[in-house]
Amino acid sequence: MRTYSEQLRVPAAWWVLGMFSAVIFASTAWAGFSLIVAIGSYVVFCGGCAAVLLNWGRATIEVCDGELRAGSATLPLAQAGRVAALDEAQAREVRGPRADPAAYMLIRPFLKLAVYIEITGEHQDRPYWLIGTRRPEELAAAIERSRPQARTGGTPVG
Repeated sequence: MRTYSEQLRVPAAWWVLGMFSAVIFASTAWAGFSLIVAIGSYVVFCGGCAAVLLNWGRATIEVCDGELRAGSATLPLAQAGRVAALDEAQAREVRGPRADPAAYMLIRPFLKLAVYIEITGEHQDRPYWLIGTRRPEELAAAIERSRPQARTGGTPVG
C-alpha cells in the first residue's frame, strides 16, 4: 500500500527561463551563418535544455510496503533511524558544509526543503539519506507511519 508519492517535477519558471536562455545562446551561435547552422544550433541548445530539465523532473519519491524509494535507490524502513523534516536553512547546512560524502542525496536546485533519514544497522553503507521534497512534513510522517509495518512485517500500528 502506497502511503506517499511525489514526482519532483521542474517548476514552470525554470522551463521558461531555461528555454529563453537556450534560444539566446542558439541565436548567438547562429549569428551570420547559414540556415542549416541556425536549425542545428536551436536543436542542440533547446533540445539539450529540455533533456536536462526532463531528466531532473523524472525522479519520484514513494513510501510503500515498508520501503522508501527515492529516485533509483530503495531503503527498507526497518533500517531507518531518526527522521526529520528540515526547513530551508537546515537543508542548506546538511547539503553543504555539514554534508557527508558517503550520504545518499536526492536533491534538486529548485527544492529548498528536505527530509533527513538516519540509517541504522550493521550493514550500512550510507550514514544518512537526504531527500529534497516540496512536502517534508508529509514525507516524514509517511515514513514514520510505514516504519512499524517494516519492522513487524504487518500492517501499520496505530
